[in-house]
Amino acid sequence: MRMLIKIAKLGLSGLILVALILTVFSKLGPSEWGWHNIGEQARTILSHNARAINAWHGMESGVKVDIRLDQPRQGKLLANSIHFSAAKDSEDATHGTPSLNVRRSLGSLDASRFEFLTLWVRGENQQRKSLALDISFTLGDPEKPHREVEWHSYVVGLGNQWTPVVVPLREIARDEDWRRLTGINLKVIPGKLGFPSDKEFWIDEIALVSAHTPEEVERNALIASPKMPDLAQLETPEEHRDRLRARLVGWPKQIETDRSSLPTSDQDLLMRLALDTWRGIDELTDKETGLPLDRIQFSAEGNSTEDAWIGDYTNITNIGFYLLSVAAARELGLISSEAAIEKVTKTLTSLEAVETKDGFFYNYYNTTTLAKTDDLISFVDSSWLTSGLMVTRQAFPELSERASRLIDQGNYRFFYEESNGLMSHGYNARQAQRLQIYYGVFFTEARLGSLIGIGKGDIPQQQWFQTARTMPEELTWQRGVPVDRREQHANGLKWISGHYRWHDLDYVPSWGGSMFEALMPLLVIDEIRYAPDSLGKNDVTHTRLQRIHAMEDLGYPVWGMSPSSTPDGKGYTEYGVPMLGVGGYKAGAVTPHAAVLALMTDPKEAIRNIRRLIDEFPVYGDYGLYDAVDPITHQTARNYLCLDQAMILLALANYMKDHAIQKYFALDPITQRALPLLKIERF
Repeated sequence: MRMLIKIAKLGLSGLILVALILTVFSKLGPSEWGWHNIGEQARTILSHNARAINAWHGMESGVKVDIRLDQPRQGKLLANSIHFSAAKDSEDATHGTPSLNVRRSLGSLDASRFEFLTLWVRGENQQRKSLALDISFTLGDPEKPHREVEWHSYVVGLGNQWTPVVVPLREIARDEDWRRLTGINLKVIPGKLGFPSDKEFWIDEIALVSAHTPEEVERNALIASPKMPDLAQLETPEEHRDRLRARLVGWPKQIETDRSSLPTSDQDLLMRLALDTWRGIDELTDKETGLPLDRIQFSAEGNSTEDAWIGDYTNITNIGFYLLSVAAARELGLISSEAAIEKVTKTLTSLEAVETKDGFFYNYYNTTTLAKTDDLISFVDSSWLTSGLMVTRQAFPELSERASRLIDQGNYRFFYEESNGLMSHGYNARQAQRLQIYYGVFFTEARLGSLIGIGKGDIPQQQWFQTARTMPEELTWQRGVPVDRREQHANGLKWISGHYRWHDLDYVPSWGGSMFEALMPLLVIDEIRYAPDSLGKNDVTHTRLQRIHAMEDLGYPVWGMSPSSTPDGKGYTEYGVPMLGVGGYKAGAVTPHAAVLALMTDPKEAIRNIRRLIDEFPVYGDYGLYDAVDPITHQTARNYLCLDQAMILLALANYMKDHAIQKYFALDPITQRALPLLKIERF
């Protein structure tokens, strides 16, 4: 059976795909990788992490297919797309034409409860050529070991946009027994115009979905989304980019800044960096909704700013950091109070208009339509938005009432699991259930959310001490060996202390050993002042060990590893110093946001590092520092990510303007109620 996929024909069955996006988090144990059945009869995700993606294999000898994590759709940090890239000499043995052909073996999955296969696809960026996506299913049979049922769909007009595809299983094979689904095969073949020149495409969010009645489909449809157009009428990549750019405050004018034009004095250089970074955050914001773009990504080649990929979505962490950035820009003298209030007002108006759940915001929204684009409510992301609102009501008293309403509407007990005293990663609104994945390590960015929840009175004080400073020794998979691990008591509270030791320094580990986890909360809470014997001391030690490992152990010319873009600019992954984490991320790219974060813990070495980054790498663009560099090859990711740029700006404001953002956060009554907790513990 052959058919042209047109969402208009599928109606709400097509819209169901948009509403069924779920972010799956990275902190999963070994038993939680691979297949996930989320809900009783809801959804099976076929690709959401590295191990699942690696389960896809090239089907034909002679066809070399690169399958890897790549640029995330809708900004997800883990639920990334599969990137298929055929070697230039790959040809279909029968027809002599290029092909991309992969298979996912499923064992013998009972798929009888599912109604649809759903996925998103995207072609390469430069050419708009028709591609045919051939989807076939392999079903097991008691009498015949294997048999194939094939269903073909042609997806037209692929450019640099993601396009949804919905496969109605019962319509394509009504008489088949779906209780033994043994494999799904995907093959891309060229249309009439042939393959795009680079023979690349991406697939994301491959899932089996159950929706039994029209009423259920309608309930699952994304109410806030505009009607999805016929795929044949989709904009060209250029039209799409031009429409988005027209909504932005501004756009970068050049790829690289002449390094000789940058100031020679350290203070002047930092101020110039603050100015350029703020200009980027400000200009890459939708001028109607006041929401910041998640990112823009330039081509690795050439010097044109015209061919950038634009992420027209935002995350609530981005929104929180945008609010913090406006306050920082005002403190740095980059904008007036009147201009800052106008910008914050526009953003608050959008926050008051979007869909929420139990007072909390969904994780992603479209920056132009304000439609939510997934069903996850994230604990950590919610805490960063709350942080931005807390600073807003202290920095701009005129907006205090509006910011306070948004803070007060959500109760953080929503994420609290009483049985173990931990905070869940989030809540799946589609399935109406809390995720059974918890923040169990203390020294991560999640500590800020705990502090806020306790300061609001939503969760008990003991929650602060429920997370692990180190893991028990019997957990041999952890990177280090715990030292002096024992039970402590103070003020009616108890916890297990301990630390690791490396390079003759004692420290409490994070999960992955990244600068992100160590210093991101320091942007708002002055741990060095309020917790000098615990968190503040640990912040400084992590910074020092980041520098030692990069420059002495690895021989890098620069240092600072944290989740960031991959140096080729096409993906996003986690980097860190393995020994600084319980699990430990791999070493790799150096990211400027990590280098600038260190201004708050070791300013002298941080400034030297920033200088080296600028002097030795093509890392300074129109909006300041790009996102990542390969310290060995000097390859640079020409990407601007809202979150990473905002971290740079806030670190600069705290360093140059006497802890300005930290002081606003400390003034808030939520923080004031929680501050005594920081003085109890000594690492």
